[in-house]
Amino acid sequence: MKTDSQESMLNVNMARRSFLRYASVGVASVGLLATAASCHKDHKINPATNTIDLGAKGDVAILNYAYALEQLEAAFYLQVAATPYSGITSSETALLTDIRDHEVLHREFFKAALGASAIPALTPDFSSINFSDRASVLGAAAAFEDTGVTAYDGAGYLIDNAAYLLIAGKIVSVEARHAALIRNLITPGSFAGADVVDPTTSINKSATIADVLKIANTYLKTKVSAVNYGYKAS
Repeated sequence: MKTDSQESMLNVNMARRSFLRYASVGVASVGLLATAASCHKDHKINPATNTIDLGAKGDVAILNYAYALEQLEAAFYLQVAATPYSGITSSETALLTDIRDHEVLHREFFKAALGASAIPALTPDFSSINFSDRASVLGAAAAFEDTGVTAYDGAGYLIDNAAYLLIAGKIVSVEARHAALIRNLITPGSFAGADVVDPTTSINKSATIADVLKIANTYLKTKVSAVNYGYKAS
């Protein structure tokens, strides 16, 4: 999926502009996350099932949940940038490139913050996506972005540390901007459709870890489970 040259280019960009500053969080926040990471959890992929579990209930498991989703989104947009779909416009290229950079930076933030407690790199499976077709790519992008927003909204109450919750709120607000943009690229004016924003409350819908992982695992060769939250990847 992503190539060495793509990652090298992105690493150069991140060297020029600190990904921590880009994500609008400070060094102090990273220190707080590192405290959680100090409780080392040796996450290993089960070779028999090619599955990794998020671990025991707590903030580290939830942060790894977010990290898993950011890995998936980053891998997807790296592929989109590497193999642009037929008829892509310069405006769409610029917008999707910006989203790619955001997702890579989100991924790298969680990886650095979790340290030794981070789950391993996951292997995506995008075989169901036709990267040469606009509708296929944008449809998948919408699924990733809408799922990402509902995932953060659904797991927020499980976060104990207020500092982590603040960081999650900053990231999900960016993900919501992505979701609105992608939806409008598909159908202008659909940025807050009733399928994502409850028309009676004007509040974005949320999803459980179980529901989100069912969707995410269809795009992952390395499956993610959360047995301590009542769900196991099939």
